[in-house]
Amino acid sequence: MAEAKSKTTAPQPTPKDGVAEAIQEEVDAAEAQGYLGVATDPTPNENYTLAGVTAGKPTPETDPEYAAEVRRKLDDEARAR
Repeated sequence: MAEAKSKTTAPQPTPKDGVAEAIQEEVDAAEAQGYLGVATDPTPNENYTLAGVTAGKPTPETDPEYAAEVRRKLDDEARAR
């Protein structure tokens, strides 16, 4: 009979070597650009409509401050996981 798999959820320690650090840097860069994880644009769809644009609703593409706010929000959510 096969043995049951371990239910341990403790994270494994990351080795302190150059390879692990290089991999982590690549993963961090991919996450920063939005290639991994959650959707990168939580902006409501109506902000992208003609009515939303003419009403001045922000989008990350049109408002740098809003883009920074969205990035901070996504980073905070990622850290909370």
